[in-house]
Amino acid sequence: MTDSTQATVQRLPAAEVARRAADAMWAGDRASQGLGMQLEEVRPRYARLSMVVREDMVNGHATCHGGFIFCLADSAFAFACNWSNRTTVASGGVIDFVAPARQGERIVAIAEERSRTGRTGVYDARVESEDGRLIALFRGRSYTLSSQIVPGLEVDGG
Repeated sequence: MTDSTQATVQRLPAAEVARRAADAMWAGDRASQGLGMQLEEVRPRYARLSMVVREDMVNGHATCHGGFIFCLADSAFAFACNWSNRTTVASGGVIDFVAPARQGERIVAIAEERSRTGRTGVYDARVESEDGRLIALFRGRSYTLSSQIVPGLEVDGG
């Protein structure tokens, strides 16, 4: 391969790669945006997203439908596991609901990497109310593909 046909590779610190990958993902994430989620923080192996429980998210028990809580946790998981700019998808996820969230309440999901070996990873997310009350515990399993989110962007030293 000649120099003119080689792809340009930009190597940056992990925190910068995580931010750029998250920005690119967020730009196309119509689901999270449509639910009113906010991407509050992203760094290697970590993401924090929040959402206000809207009237159209409340079920017949006057609490937030569990599917919306799962969506928030799943979105935080997605941003946490794509930090290295390698396209990473969910291979599974489970959630335990601990307490209800109510209309008007702002809930926060904090996802963190627990294990990453080869192409697979395990991530935990806590969903809490603003005052720290535990709403749900989520565990997601990831699988990393061969593509990149931002072509040519690599973690320096990675």
